Amino acid sequence: MRIVEIDGYAANPGDISWQPWKEITAPDGSLCEFTMYDRTPAELVVERAKDADMVITNKVVFSEEVMSQLPQLKYIGVLATGYNVIDVEAAHRRGITVTNIPAYSTTSVAQLAIAHLLHITNNIAAHDKSVQQGEWQRCPDFTFTVSPQMELAGKTFAVVGLGNTGMATAQIASALGMKVIAFTSKAQCNLPLYINKVESMEELFRSADVLSLHCPLTPETHHLINAERLSLMKPTAIVINTGRGPLIDEQALADALNSERLYAAGIDVLETEPPVNGSPLIGARNCHITPHIAWASLAARERLMAIATENIKCFLKGEPQNVV
Repeated sequence: MRIVEIDGYAANPGDISWQPWKEITAPDGSLCEFTMYDRTPAELVVERAKDADMVITNKVVFSEEVMSQLPQLKYIGVLATGYNVIDVEAAHRRGITVTNIPAYSTTSVAQLAIAHLLHITNNIAAHDKSVQQGEWQRCPDFTFTVSPQMELAGKTFAVVGLGNTGMATAQIASALGMKVIAFTSKAQCNLPLYINKVESMEELFRSADVLSLHCPLTPETHHLINAERLSLMKPTAIVINTGRGPLIDEQALADALNSERLYAAGIDVLETEPPVNGSPLIGARNCHITPHIAWASLAARERLMAIATENIKCFLKGEPQNVV
């Protein structure tokens, strides 16, 4: 059997061994043939996967059109929690099993969400740069600031998406003394005591001092953050997105920031990645962008790779896990 990893570099740029993948055995006991490509452009996907029984992808799209040209394909393993790069319904119709990697990056993503928040509220980088440039030496006082310093305790932290990452981020926000609220289908009695349920998305947006996105990208959540909802928010509010870029209407968010109808945004994901044609958020006032790195700590990627190989082994045993 043949396994093809179609875009392995992002998950493993060389600091994790591929050896466990090369030792995966087929049901008959023979070693599976394993081929790894660092990156695969769209025009080469079919050619590289044409003889594969199993394909592993991170961000390479497998549409119905692509799968229709891969009659031998039985399994697609997504090297991520989100699986919007796969036409799952088409895969199911073709008898192709699709799996993902849940919860591997929970703590790393929560950490970056809070890092964005602390960067916005304390702006350590700008203060360090100021000191390095000698401004403190020239200052007549023992202290000075180059941007406002904000205390988070007592402010309202609104969470959209109470999966593993949303829960972990909410817990950190609570530890900082913030009031945590969420709009969720979960009953209040099933939530931790530090999370209070609100009755509507509108109430969530109106109440938020910080709004943090942790929901999956679906047709219902596409452009969840739009001009209408941004108009409900306080001009002092902060938006954090470590989920998926298309959760936000980028032009609407840029307009709100540039017109000072919103204070700031911390963004780890964009609608198009990389943003080869730019983005309205690049250069927007008080918008801080990192290049989709929340998931990419070594610890998280090691978990990712271990779960991915286990997913394949379980599939080959006829006991697939993490099926979507």
